[in-house]
Amino acid sequence: MIPVMRPWFGEEEAQAAAAAVASGWVSQGPRVREFEEAFAAAIGVRHAVAVSSCTTALHLALIAAGAGPGDEVIVPSLSFIATANAVRYVGARPVFADVDLATQNLVPGTVRPHLTGRTRAVILVDQAGAPADLDALRALCDPLRVTVIEDAACAAGSRYRARPVGAGAALAAYSFHPRKLLTTGEGGMITTGDGSVAARLRRLREHGMDISAADRHRSQQPVIEHYTEVGFNYRMTDIQAAIGLVQLRKLPQMVARRRELARRYQEQLSGIPGLLTADDPGYGETNYQSFWMLLPDESAVGRDELMRLLAEDGISARRGIMAAHLEPAYAGDTPNLPVTERLTRHSLILPLFHEMTQAQQDHVVSAVTSALTKSRPEISVPAR
Repeated sequence: MIPVMRPWFGEEEAQAAAAAVASGWVSQGPRVREFEEAFAAAIGVRHAVAVSSCTTALHLALIAAGAGPGDEVIVPSLSFIATANAVRYVGARPVFADVDLATQNLVPGTVRPHLTGRTRAVILVDQAGAPADLDALRALCDPLRVTVIEDAACAAGSRYRARPVGAGAALAAYSFHPRKLLTTGEGGMITTGDGSVAARLRRLREHGMDISAADRHRSQQPVIEHYTEVGFNYRMTDIQAAIGLVQLRKLPQMVARRRELARRYQEQLSGIPGLLTADDPGYGETNYQSFWMLLPDESAVGRDELMRLLAEDGISARRGIMAAHLEPAYAGDTPNLPVTERLTRHSLILPLFHEMTQAQQDHVVSAVTSALTKSRPEISVPAR
C-alpha cells in the first residue's frame, strides 16, 4: 500500500537517540533545553516550552490564558477532536464556529457571531498546515481582551506573511506526532514571547515544581523544591528531543519536497471539473502536512466509495478533517456549520510524504482520475 504519510527518518535520528540513551540522561534534560532553544530560534520567538503532545500544549496554553469554568472558547469543529477536548479539560465550554471553504480555517466572519461576554479565548487552527489569518483574527479579538491561541499542530514549516507560522501568536502549540513533518514519535511545543508565561508553563508541565528535576541534579548543593500550584506530568524526554533536533534541521528540505509534490498533484488533478484541492492562501505558504481534495457536488462516486476504490488499487487514503460536533462525545452540540459539514463529508486526504516517488504519485493520480471520470488517462509530467 502507498501510505498516506511516512516519517522521514534516517541513520542520523537513530544515532541521536542512541547517544541520548548512552548518556544516561533520558528524561527531560539538556537535550530538551537545546531543542527548545533551537525551535524558538527557527520560529523567531523568545521562548519555546517542550511538552508531551500538542494536546497537553493546548491544555497548558488555555490555563495560561486564564480559561476556566463559566468561560467560552471558540474553536473550529473541523479539527482533530483534541482542539475541543482541551477546552473541556479546563472546565470551559467549546463553542463551534464554521470555517472558510478554501483554507478550512476560522476567519473573523465565522468567529464574530459567537463572541460573547463569556468568551475567554479563540483557538485558531492552521488546518492541514495551511496558515490561518492570525492578524485579522487578532484585530477582532485583541480589543475585546480575548486571547487568540494558535493551534499550529500541523504547521511547523508553514509561513504566514513571510514569517514562520506561530511567530506572531501570544501562544502557539505544535505537534510532533508521526503524521506531522517534524516528528519525535510523540511530543509537542508551546511558543510565547512572554518570559513570565514561559516560566509558568515550565512549572506546570513538571507537577508545578519551582525548580526542574534537571536543575536540581545539576546543583552541587541539596535543593528542596516547592510546588507552587497544581501541575501536570507533561514532560518531553531527552530521547525525543534528540530526534527532534535532527528533524528540525531537515525541516526546510521536508517542506520544499512536499510543496513540489503538492504542486504536481494540483496540476495533474486540475482537469477534473469542480474538484477543489489544498492550496496556499494569498498571505502565506503551507507546508502541505496533508493534501486534501474536496469532491465536486456532481461527483460520479462518493468520498467513502472513492476511498474503497483507492484501497483496492493499493492506495491508502483518509477521510477529510473530522468534525467534532458530529462525534458522540459532543452529541449535545447542534451548531449550524454548513461549510464544516460539507468538508468533513466530501473531502479526503491523499498520500503525501517526503520519499514518495513520481511513480507512486502517478499511480495515485491515475486511480483518482479513473474513479472520478471513469477513464484512466495517460500521466504526463508537467514542465518545470
